[in-house]
Amino acid sequence: MKRKIYNELKKWKESSNGKTAILIDGARRVGKSYIAEMFARENYKSYILIDFSKVPQEIKDLFDNYLDNLEYLFTYLSGYFGTKLYERESLFIFDEVQFCPRARAAIKHLVADGRYDYIETGSLISIKKNVKDILIPSEEHQIKMGPMDFEEFMWAMGNDTMMDFIKNCYTNKTPLKQVMHRKAMDYFKEYLIVGGMPQAVEIYKETRDFEKVDEVKRDILRLYRDDIRKFADEISLKVEQIFDEIPAQLQRHEKKFNLASLDVNARYREYYGSFYWLEDAGLVNIAYNTTEPNIGLRLNMDSNSFKCYMFDTGLLLSMAFDEKGLVDEEIYKKILFDKLSFNEGMIMENIVAQMLVSSKRKLYFFSRSDRNNSAERMEIDFLISKSSITSKHNITPIEVKAGKNYTYSSLNKFKNKYKDYLSQSIIIHQDDLKEENEILYLPIYMTSLL
Repeated sequence: MKRKIYNELKKWKESSNGKTAILIDGARRVGKSYIAEMFARENYKSYILIDFSKVPQEIKDLFDNYLDNLEYLFTYLSGYFGTKLYERESLFIFDEVQFCPRARAAIKHLVADGRYDYIETGSLISIKKNVKDILIPSEEHQIKMGPMDFEEFMWAMGNDTMMDFIKNCYTNKTPLKQVMHRKAMDYFKEYLIVGGMPQAVEIYKETRDFEKVDEVKRDILRLYRDDIRKFADEISLKVEQIFDEIPAQLQRHEKKFNLASLDVNARYREYYGSFYWLEDAGLVNIAYNTTEPNIGLRLNMDSNSFKCYMFDTGLLLSMAFDEKGLVDEEIYKKILFDKLSFNEGMIMENIVAQMLVSSKRKLYFFSRSDRNNSAERMEIDFLISKSSITSKHNITPIEVKAGKNYTYSSLNKFKNKYKDYLSQSIIIHQDDLKEENEILYLPIYMTSLL
């Protein structure tokens, strides 16, 4: 499985030259350990992988007792794992480092020593119990890893050229034309259904069996629910309640998360920690309402008004069609061939959110309601900033449309009211690329190129 984060690791190795460690943070089962070990095999003379979720306590104790005697620490680890170490040519992988916070704190001393390189992988890195009583090392460079994106999915399916053609069409603002657009959409629908979890992608590549894929996805969902019950402590019930509520919330016409569905007396301050836990675990992507579409979207953020998306759309589908505990393969095939009537909008919006996050975008939307003035009622699915900031026209509004026949009255009202703030408006849909009435219509598989 080829992953783009591999190139980030190469840049880190070349630029850092041992002066920093790198922490790969992300949800469980997104492939952190796999990519770290692959990188180690291909770029170092030797490596030692310490999986702190299963090593004996005596290994964890080394990081409490021998930081003032690194010679003994390295000799012990080399002997225990049966691996010879070479100065500046060996790598340590601290896998699931959240299970040994002291090892994470030790990075400061290990990097200062300078003999070896260090990669950490972990989930739930920031929750209180995993950082309690330790000093977070400033020598640690952190990167996020998510599910496989659309291009990585196509690589896994054996197509290394399609995305290059899509990128070229996007750059030149030219349509793919019927045959290539249909081929790209076929790949994209498969990605939509399978999702980006490496295990699910691998099973699909080997079998093309949606039912086997669904079994894998349900195992992953069970793992996440077990993690919530095990690690969310006193807020575990609230966290699991929110997690299970995500499909129903996205099914609503207005997809802002309605706390009253959890408890009629619920207040955001009572649930803030639960949403943060899910976000820190990498299981959700949160989009916040911004009250003014100007540069610095965070400055105008309303933290009480937000949408909660599932971090992987393939998993969302398995959650949404959960009547029998297993999605029938026929349901997936009907989705693949547009033969199933359901609220496609929630899936489309979720996958767009996922693709924007994979492109390292923060998620913002615009929502305003006014009972007395319809001109002031508008909802824009996503707002992003231009990469090159100018004196005005810095914000790109994005609307996501699921069906063939749609209107965009909110976008028109938004353009009229905030024309000095806005760059080109974009509608993401399932048809080919076109430009019309100062709107750029993008096929959904181009979302990550924005």
